[in-house]
Amino acid sequence: MARLSVRGLRHAFHAQPVVALPMLELEPGLTVLTGPSGSGKTTLLYLLSGLIRPQAGAVIWDGVDLARLSERGRDRWRRAHAGFVFQDFHLLPELSPLQNVLMPARFAAFSARRHAGRAAGLLRRFGVPDRRCAALLSRGEQQRAALARALLMDPAALFADEPTASLDAAAGRVVAEALQALAAEGRCVIAASHDPDLIALAGRRLHLEHGRIEVFA
Repeated sequence: MARLSVRGLRHAFHAQPVVALPMLELEPGLTVLTGPSGSGKTTLLYLLSGLIRPQAGAVIWDGVDLARLSERGRDRWRRAHAGFVFQDFHLLPELSPLQNVLMPARFAAFSARRHAGRAAGLLRRFGVPDRRCAALLSRGEQQRAALARALLMDPAALFADEPTASLDAAAGRVVAEALQALAAEGRCVIAASHDPDLIALAGRRLHLEHGRIEVFA
């Protein structure tokens, strides 16, 4: 299980603050970041996951401060502890769903064959059909394939950027309920979303305005 502690977090673009959080503590469960476009939700996800290094402050996961790690060190931490579901999926359309899900093992120089059983099981869990290439999947199936890929290495922390934004209501509910179930297994799941169905399932809701948490429920 992963626990997060943030202290004095600050990040700005062109001297304009995008994220400014004096303190934040999160434990396993589903946390949803809400707020208008431009409020800093995606930037905060990138900071908390180590995709970008904050200009000031600490992002501490179980005693490891990502802000003190090099880019390579943050990459190693993510491979071992985190998964990220991007809004645009970032699947390789010419590869099969299974090949896409196995990509983290290839990037980590692990044997993809060793992880093939887990990858296939994740695709079955999320109802992603076997196709010759990911381009033949529906939007909802592509989103669930991206979720399966993020879970291949069994991360304790999972980040999702607008995971239901491009889906119809039925497909969105499937993804939202999957995120809730993953959090119930003991993961720290942090999602940025405008989706009322996903927000309603959250154990914690953080509403951002101009990079600051205005409401913590």
